[in-house]
Amino acid sequence: MLLKNHLIEVFKQASLENNFLLKENVVLKWVHRFGIDSLNDLLIHSSLQKENQLEEENQEQISLIDEVHEENQEQIKLELSKTFENIEETKWESNRLETSSSNEISSKNQNSNKINQFTETPKLPLPYIKNLRKWINNDKKAS
Repeated sequence: MLLKNHLIEVFKQASLENNFLLKENVVLKWVHRFGIDSLNDLLIHSSLQKENQLEEENQEQISLIDEVHEENQEQIKLELSKTFENIEETKWESNRLETSSSNEISSKNQNSNKINQFTETPKLPLPYIKNLRKWINNDKKAS
């Protein structure tokens, strides 16, 4: 590794850690070795590397957010499908109950109609007990 690259890496690391003493030491070595005119190279490289590192971190965060978003979407889809299944089951059960209750009602209506038919049949006119013998005797004579 070249001395410039090494100093740039150390300066960058010191910047991330906010280590001012190390940054100052790197700047002194840089100026002593390469001159004060080239100090901009150190600062430019370190700032570019900082920006690149920040962009990489941002990309990682964005990818993590995307992953979480996708997982949330999948969970939402699962919940919706479960809810839809529950709704379908409830509809099916309510239809079944309505059908069975309507069948029960209709069977009750039929039963009540039969009962009404039995109760509504006209009763034969029976004579009073006093007149029963006369009625029976009259029928015998008529036939």
